[in-house]
Amino acid sequence: MNSKKTIKSAFESMMFVWGQPLDVKTCADIFNISKEDAMSYFLELQEEYEQEGRGIVIRRVNRSFQFVTRPENEEYIERLCTPVKVKKLTQSALEVLAIIAYKQPVTKGEIDSIRGVKCDRVIEGLMKKELICVKGKSEGIGRPLLYGTTDKFLKNFGFSSLKELPEIEDIEGAIGEDSVEDDAEQISMEEVEYGKREI
Repeated sequence: MNSKKTIKSAFESMMFVWGQPLDVKTCADIFNISKEDAMSYFLELQEEYEQEGRGIVIRRVNRSFQFVTRPENEEYIERLCTPVKVKKLTQSALEVLAIIAYKQPVTKGEIDSIRGVKCDRVIEGLMKKELICVKGKSEGIGRPLLYGTTDKFLKNFGFSSLKELPEIEDIEGAIGEDSVEDDAEQISMEEVEYGKREI
């Protein structure tokens, strides 16, 4: 039977090689241990790296863990690496993403109703970026699809879980009428010129 020290060492190697968030259940199955024990080992490793102030830290994404660089070292990493142009989300995409994050699981009709404009293209773009996914079907008329955020959303925005989302009592009010009115024209143009703009 593998010792706790051996398993934790292996977890480190597996995170390093895997790159993406490593699922607790997968690791538990590999070592034939309980998911609770695997989670405990990951949390211990996370605490050890934090206490020692390592340049590499362990980030939790729901029930998965991965190696990332310490945020305080971002400046030095930027100096080392060649700048890469990152496509940013448009205002409309951020608004739809916020609605989905706070209202999930939510239908497209509910999103359209909150924003006051059709969001088909924006939802499609967020799906392609793997920030949202289909979570199931509603029990309502026609059984429309239900959308929710993904682990990639958590990873990209620096959250460990949805519980870390900032508190917003009224998402409709946070979106704002002016933003929706301004975006109505953008969406209609987007339907004509889709593919030429970033979402």
